[in-house]
This record gives sequence, structure tokens and C-alpha cells, in this order.
Amino acid sequence: MPLLEALKQRARRLKAETFALYLAARHPGTPWYAKLVVVGIVAYAVSPIDVIPDFVPILGYLDDLVLLPMGIALAIKMIPPDVWLECRARAQGVMLQGKPASYVAGAVIIVLWIALAALGILWASKAYLSVPAAPHPAVERAMLQAVRPVPEM
Repeated sequence: MPLLEALKQRARRLKAETFALYLAARHPGTPWYAKLVVVGIVAYAVSPIDVIPDFVPILGYLDDLVLLPMGIALAIKMIPPDVWLECRARAQGVMLQGKPASYVAGAVIIVLWIALAALGILWASKAYLSVPAAPHPAVERAMLQAVRPVPEM
């Protein structure tokens, strides 16, 4: 499947660009608003959880091929050109030596995803599994009268 291989290769290149964005986010010449966008993009790119999991054929890489390029393009426009060129050159040098790995960053991202999942479960359990409040006294009287026969006079 040449299409699948091409998609995989494009996704790998996009993930390599995220390392240059990571370097740009740490660069003192990058504006704060660009750093916020870059942090979000890099966090999504290195996150083990995707919108569509990568093991799903073709569709798994679709989110990497659509969402990441849009975010990267936005971030690059926000970063000053001289800063971007410097960070990209540094990233290419590091990538030639081997893929950078930060186990601390990976652990932080996993902990954040677990915390978000726990908060979502907590919210859902409170929203959908909560015990209903006691009925209004007038409603309760009407319900009781419906159950008990009314004495005839």
C-alpha cells in the first residue's frame, strides 16, 4: 500500500516539525501568545491519545495530517522568522543524531490525560447517576392521593 506508507512518512515529518516548535517555545525571542499555541500543538502531537488512533488504517493518520499541519502553520506565522529558522536548524541537528525522548514529558502528558479522564467520569457520574431530589410537597400529596383511595362521603 503506497498510500499508507506515504501517509505514515508525512505524519513522521510533521512530528519532527513539532520538535522545532518545542525549541521555539523555549526560545526567549518567541512571543508569549505563540508559546501558548506551540505548547498546545506539541502536547497534542506527542500525546499518546489521538482523536483517531493511529492503528486505524488510513483514518488513524488523518488527524495527524489535517490538525497538526493547520496548527503548525498557525504557530509558524506567530513565531518571528529568525527564531524559527534557528530552532528548525537545531531540531534537524538533533534529529540526525536520533529521535529525542523525554520520559518526564511523556509521563506528565499521560498523567494529564488520566486526570482529565477521571474528571470526565466524575462529572458524568454526578450528572447521570445522581439521586433525584425529593419531590415538592404538593407533588408528593398528589402522588399519595393517587395511590390511596379517597373516602367517599
